[in-house]
Amino acid sequence: MKWTESLDIAIALDEKHPDADPRFLNFVDLRDWVVALDDFDDDPHHSGERVLEAIQAAWIEERE
Repeated sequence: MKWTESLDIAIALDEKHPDADPRFLNFVDLRDWVVALDDFDDDPHHSGERVLEAIQAAWIEERE
């Protein structure tokens, strides 16, 4: 997965962290969790606030 695959990342995060509430997750932890995903294969330093916001929004939407 790459940073641009917000929905795929959100689904993977939801499966790996089912008890987490993405609405209250800070971006430092979110970034660390994304980088730790088994299928994540991108430069860990290419995440910015916009990318993390997109992932968080996709995760919140996935939960609804």
